[in-house]
Amino acid sequence: MPDLPISSLPAATTGYANSLLVIVNYTPITSGRTEAVPFSAITASIAGTSGSSGTSGSSGTSGSSGISGLGLYLPLSGGTVTGQTIFQSGLTANTLNISSTPTTDIKVPINFLTRDSSTGEIKVKQIPGPTVYGLFSQTGNSVTISATTTESTLIDGGIGTLTVPANGFSIGDSFRVIMGGVINAGNNEDIQIRIKSGSVVLADSLMQNLVGSTNDVWTLQADFTIRTTGTTGVASIVTLGVFNVHKTSNNTSTGFSFNSVNNTTFDTTSGNTLDITAEWNTTSISNSIYTDIFILNKIY
Repeated sequence: MPDLPISSLPAATTGYANSLLVIVNYTPITSGRTEAVPFSAITASIAGTSGSSGTSGSSGTSGSSGISGLGLYLPLSGGTVTGQTIFQSGLTANTLNISSTPTTDIKVPINFLTRDSSTGEIKVKQIPGPTVYGLFSQTGNSVTISATTTESTLIDGGIGTLTVPANGFSIGDSFRVIMGGVINAGNNEDIQIRIKSGSVVLADSLMQNLVGSTNDVWTLQADFTIRTTGTTGVASIVTLGVFNVHKTSNNTSTGFSFNSVNNTTFDTTSGNTLDITAEWNTTSISNSIYTDIFILNKIY
């Protein structure tokens, strides 16, 4: 092959790790000396901000082999990688940190990173959120409602929440209350039970006649389902309640049931807080009722 000036040599469009480049090395031989340098040494050492291995160069952030290019190089330490990074030959890391913390909600599906056993790829798997879970549990006796005709709550403090936030309902959401306590009542006294969201009545038993009771056990099961969501006149909820008094003296039970569909004053676009109340028809000192257990569950 005849001698050719460097300017006449054919240009290469790529290089390989074992290739040799002939250069005039001025460091540390300041007088200049022709030497062979491996191509891999060149690509490993050139790291200018806008040069061939720099931020905007052929091996840089936006280059053909950079973070957003072929995926051959990443910063060794420090800095932040932004944008899409493609690793053609896989990625091995001793520690993988995901710094962002997702906002979790017990109702929503949860995304997990999983490894596909057939391809080895890391993929996202969505796990549906649970549909059955506890919302509230009362941890003390309620205030006794006695010798008054004032409507009063049968619920006391506890753990969890009785509130669904604005737009927190979905069509089909269903809930169940299990509650009970001790009741005393004169013969032929009347009691009225209301199931409410704030001041909005979801179901009303109206006044119901009771047989005489002395330290008897009462229970109430209430179920409700969201039929449609929206503002008043659009949202709809159906509610059913079953109230029983179990006499401790002879093991008999009496009671009543009631149900209602509210599609006029119920509103899912604002917050809803559950309340269940009792009201006596007279102020007789023989009448008293309190709750010692109250559990609210989401059942669908």
